[in-house]
Formats: sequence, C-alpha cells, structure tokens
Amino acid sequence: MRYLHTMVRVMNIETSLEFYCTKLGMKEVRRVESEAGRFTLVFLAASEDEGRGAAERAPLVELTYNWDPEVYTGGRNFGHLAYEVDDIYALCDRLMKAGVTINRPPRDGRMAFIRSPDNVSIELLQKGTAKAKAEPWASMPNTGVW
Repeated sequence: MRYLHTMVRVMNIETSLEFYCTKLGMKEVRRVESEAGRFTLVFLAASEDEGRGAAERAPLVELTYNWDPEVYTGGRNFGHLAYEVDDIYALCDRLMKAGVTINRPPRDGRMAFIRSPDNVSIELLQKGTAKAKAEPWASMPNTGVW
C-alpha cells in the first residue's frame, strides 16, 4: 500500500489556488475536469516534492471543486494537513503579510496552524529542531480555532 493524496473539498477553486499556490508555495501538478460528474480536481505538490519521480512519488493534496453549490461542515471537508517547513518564522511572517491569519502562532519555534479559505486547518512544522523562541511569535495569542 502507498499513500497517494489527501482530498479537500473547496468552495471556490480560484480562491483556494491563490491560497495553496501563491501564498503557501505549492505547485499544481495535475488537473481533471469532468463535465459528466460536474467537478474539477486539482492535484498539488509541496515545493520540495514537485520533482519527485514516479518511483518515489510524494503524497499530493487534491482540491475537489463540485460545480453544484454545497455547504460543507466539519466532517465533509477535513481535519488538517501538515507540512514540514524550512523556516517557520519566515513563512508565518510572509503569510501574515499576505493576509493569512496565524491561528496558532509558532510560540515554541516548532509548530503553527493556519486555515485555508475553506476552513481547513493546516499545521506547519519546523524542519529539524525547533527554532529559538522569538518575538513577536513567543507572546502572540491564538486567534480563532485551529
């Protein structure tokens, strides 16, 4: 058995691509449009996983956009995604400047949580050991839920 992807339902494909690709830096690697099924699937790879060959294919995020409107609650969309990052402070700073709320700041230099436009929690984990505690993160309170 091999892990392939995680599916997240989205309400607006363009808003979601802006978040995942432009703000988080993921890359679109495949797209499927189904007139008969009335859906669009967009598969995204993390930047460090984009070039992996078929033998070591990395897991992907599948954004599922159903053309017919539907309201998704709790269990219909997902719990959280997790990504290892090179510099959690730099990424959180860049995301804040791009208008993304840091729901659980990286006070410990290791972990933060944000949310996508569709309310999917995304955990950001510092690669390797935790960074030294630093402001403004060390004293920043949680915002909303994560």
